[in-house]
Amino acid sequence: MKPKAATVADRSTLDYYDSQAINVARTITALEAWTIITEQTSPLMRLAFRIRDAISTVFGVRRIEGFSGARWDNVSVGDHLDFFLVENIQPDILVLTARDRHLDVMTCVTTSTDSVSITASVITKNIFGKFYMLPVGLAHRRIVRNSLRKLKQSLDGDPTRTRSAGG
Repeated sequence: MKPKAATVADRSTLDYYDSQAINVARTITALEAWTIITEQTSPLMRLAFRIRDAISTVFGVRRIEGFSGARWDNVSVGDHLDFFLVENIQPDILVLTARDRHLDVMTCVTTSTDSVSITASVITKNIFGKFYMLPVGLAHRRIVRNSLRKLKQSLDGDPTRTRSAGG
């Protein structure tokens, strides 16, 4: 049974919500899915993170510098996966948050025996947060769609690919 995706607030109060899923050929953990997705960041994503940091730091938002490409094997609540705080970790759910004075962001990865879903939810707290989410919201859907496609290709291309990923 697939777990219910967590959101940063009740869906009716969110300023941004997106949930996408793919079917996969084998069961993987939520942490394994996240690690595969983030271990190889494209040059375009790295550029997007650099642009984000250059603009956001002018408004007092800390640099996030993108994904490190680290392989995460054992993660606990309270740990950080790059710029995200781990709020929940189970084999079939990974809940990550990033909060600052402009936004509350939650990314939730859920898995079942034959699918992987990524759900993103955001509350904007001020005008900068609202403006920030205009381009990010549009780009985020495409980024997640491409990330899930690459995850599927990775798993389909290497059906023996397996690692221990725990929580």
